Amino acid sequence: MALVSPRRAMWLSAVGRMALGTAVMIAPERIVGHWLGKENAASAAVQDLGRGLAARDIALGFATLQTLDDAVLGPRILAACALADTVDTVATIVARKHLPRAGVIATVAIAGGTAAAGFYCSHKLAHA
Repeated sequence: MALVSPRRAMWLSAVGRMALGTAVMIAPERIVGHWLGKENAASAAVQDLGRGLAARDIALGFATLQTLDDAVLGPRILAACALADTVDTVATIVARKHLPRAGVIATVAIAGGTAAAGFYCSHKLAHA
């Protein structure tokens, strides 16, 4: 028996995604600085990009919450979230030489783990 059901994992992921997105919207330099480095995060262009990613995460989280009980759309939205997390993970790995080590480790662990869990839960929900 799983410790957390796929539906509960969807909910937790959505709430966490929306919380992170909200934090980046409020304080992009501070939050993005942990990922991309403080010197990079001081750039207005990087802060703008951070807000764009934050909006994406808030929208994906909202879509996840709206489709929790939809047997067709729920797994698809969760797979879309997992794809976004996969891209974040791969992009961070590709740019790792230009990013703070702690940010790379944290991003790969969190985004990579969330991507794997998202694909797993999407599959479980689609075949329930």
